[in-house]
Amino acid sequence: MDALMLDGNAVAGLLEEVFAVEMTTALVTCGRCAATDELGATHVFRGAGIVMRCRHCSTALVTIVRHDTHVSIGFPGVRTMQLTV
Repeated sequence: MDALMLDGNAVAGLLEEVFAVEMTTALVTCGRCAATDELGATHVFRGAGIVMRCRHCSTALVTIVRHDTHVSIGFPGVRTMQLTV
């Protein structure tokens, strides 16, 4: 594990703030390798923003950038996401 890498649970508070539901248990299917895992199992890298990568193939699944007035979230590598409500 890279010293700068965390797991998806590290951004649980931010995700819950944005989505208003528990997101670490959301099931995400990777668009590249088709692996399905809980969002909390992703590998998280922080820099200018946050990148959540598939733990199987390292595809960037979710990107998050917090601005002063809003949060930008992209899902470039997510095929599907299943939320429990």
